[in-house]
Amino acid sequence: MSGLDGVEHKTLKVNGINMHVAEIPASGSGRDQIILFIHGFPELWYTWRHQMTALSSLGYRTIAPDLRGYGDTDAPEKVEEYTYLNVVGDLVALIDAVAGGDEAVFLVGHDWGALIAWQLCMYRPEKVKALVNMSVAFSPRNQDRVPMPTFRRVFGDDYYICRFQRNRSRVQRVGNREGVERVLHVQNGWPALPPQRQTFKRPENAASATKQWLTQEDLEYYVSKYEKKGFTGAINYYRNIDRNWELTAPSTGAKIGVPVKFIVGDQDLTYNSPGIKEYIHGGGFKRDVQLLDETVVLNGVGHFLHEENPDVINQHIHSFFQKFI
Repeated sequence: MSGLDGVEHKTLKVNGINMHVAEIPASGSGRDQIILFIHGFPELWYTWRHQMTALSSLGYRTIAPDLRGYGDTDAPEKVEEYTYLNVVGDLVALIDAVAGGDEAVFLVGHDWGALIAWQLCMYRPEKVKALVNMSVAFSPRNQDRVPMPTFRRVFGDDYYICRFQRNRSRVQRVGNREGVERVLHVQNGWPALPPQRQTFKRPENAASATKQWLTQEDLEYYVSKYEKKGFTGAINYYRNIDRNWELTAPSTGAKIGVPVKFIVGDQDLTYNSPGIKEYIHGGGFKRDVQLLDETVVLNGVGHFLHEENPDVINQHIHSFFQKFI
């Protein structure tokens, strides 16, 4: 589990919190190229175990933190301390701590980690050599559309993001084995939606059975952390969606100016959300992510693509980053 071969664990003081960081030093000699991995919900640093092992063997120094509120990293009590600005601030301080103030890193993000990676590249592009982002495409800020009222209008109050805004005391108690397993096994990313509000089109080739990419040992590690801390910190990211929209008003119209490869599974909920395919393949994505190198759509793969098909993902990461070494 957390004792994977070669993984070193440390706690760093960054941006006023204690952050747990997992690291595998690069094999071989020479100057290490750092890859910083940013996890999503409800993952931990551990979600990157396959990538860290494989890419460190290829000469990269691989680093994966538990984000604030997750795992063994501090979880501030105030909901408003989980905004983009807080989390990006954590990562800037982390990059400075592991790479030095003038050095940039390679960046890999998934799910909420992808959202945060887009923001980091927008605010501090000099910190990132290149980005491989997965599942969640860049979403330009719409100054005329507040996010949560839009979610409620389109998907209804029972949509999972809307549910996360309420029943706070109940969510705080969720951290048991059943809860963790239920969330992680939603491989294809289809949260429970009321039939009358089912607006997502399920791919025709969607798998009927969940792939066994999460072993019992993996599950035990996640359960051990969530039983200790619960989901409150993780859910607080969702509770700041409207606050993020307010705070990022100065970024309206901003573009992403670092080299990017984007990877998504064709069975992922995010890829099958209304308007996303048109945005990704119709020119809007390339307009906003100006150095977009390639968009890769993996057939038969769901939301946790880096765990479902790690060998393919590792190859994509390595081949892309090699262009900048």
